[in-house]
Amino acid sequence: MHATPSSGEVVVEARNLSKIYRDFWGRSKKVALKPLDLEIRRGEIFGLLGPNGSGKTTTLKLLLGLIFPTSGEALVFGRDATDVSKNERIGYLPEESYLYKFLDAEETLDFYGRLFDMSPAERKQRGDALIEMVGLGRDKKRQLKEYSKGMTRRIGVAQALINDPELVLLDEPTSGLDPIGTREMKDLIIDLKQRGKTVIMCSHLLADVEDVCDRIAVLHQGELKELGRVEELLRVTDVTQIRTTGLPIAAHDEIRELLKRHGGEDIEIGNPKTTLEDLFLEVVRDTQARPGRRARQSPAGNQQANSANVD
Repeated sequence: MHATPSSGEVVVEARNLSKIYRDFWGRSKKVALKPLDLEIRRGEIFGLLGPNGSGKTTTLKLLLGLIFPTSGEALVFGRDATDVSKNERIGYLPEESYLYKFLDAEETLDFYGRLFDMSPAERKQRGDALIEMVGLGRDKKRQLKEYSKGMTRRIGVAQALINDPELVLLDEPTSGLDPIGTREMKDLIIDLKQRGKTVIMCSHLLADVEDVCDRIAVLHQGELKELGRVEELLRVTDVTQIRTTGLPIAAHDEIRELLKRHGGEDIEIGNPKTTLEDLFLEVVRDTQARPGRRARQSPAGNQQANSANVD
C-alpha cells in the first residue's frame, strides 16, 4: 500500500547545512553549499534549481550520506543523513547513471533488485512493470551499451524505483530526452506524487521545474536565494490583472459590479505571474549586484491568494 500525501510530515530537513571542500593543508578550496535551512514534506515535488556549480548535487549527496557536512545537519525520515540504513527507502538517479553496459534492461533491474534482497518473483514483476513504465519494452533485450543517452536515462529512472522508494531523488531527470520523452518523464514524476512519493529533483531546465514542482529552492553560488511555492514566487504582486470574456473596453474602470453590469463572464481578479526563467535570471543578476543577500521567504503555502472569481 502506498503512503498518502501529508502536508504535515517532514521527510527531509536541513539545519544550517553547509559543505566546504578543503585542500591538503585544510584551507578552504571551494564553498559548495552555504548554510542551508529547509523542510520538505511528504507527498510533495520539491525542485532544487540553479546553474551548474550552484550546490544542487552537493545537497543531494549530503542527504544520501555520500559526503559529510562541514557544519549543520541533514535529517531524512527523522534520521541523520549519515545513517545509511535509511537509504533502503530512497531511490536515487544521479546526473550520470553508473550502469553496467554489458547488461540489458531486464538484467540491470534484476541486479539492482538483488541489492535490496528482493525475491526472484518480485524482481521479475517489478522489473517488467518498470520497463513498461519508462517505455523500454521493445528494447529490454538490448545491451545498455547500445542505448542512446535518452534511453540510458529511462533505465536509470527504472533502477531508481526498483525498491518502490518513499523518497525519490532525481538529478537532472530529463537530461538527454527529446520533447516527448521529457513530457513522459514529467508525467511520471507527477504520477509518483499521486502514489504518495516524495520527489526532490535538481534541474537547470526551468520549464521542467515549473511544470511539475510544488515548491522550489533557487540556489546560486552555493547559497539559497529563493524558497517557496512556484505560483507564489512567479506572481507579480504590484500589478493587478483583470481577465474576462465578452466585456467592452468601457467597463475597465470598475471591477466587480460594473463588470457584471456590462455582461462580463468568467471574471478573474488577481496577480499575473512572471515566468520561472525571468525569476531565475533576476536572482542571478541580484546576486551579482548584492552578493550577501539571503533568501526571501514567500508567503505560507496555505495563505489565500489575492484573487477572486465572479460569475
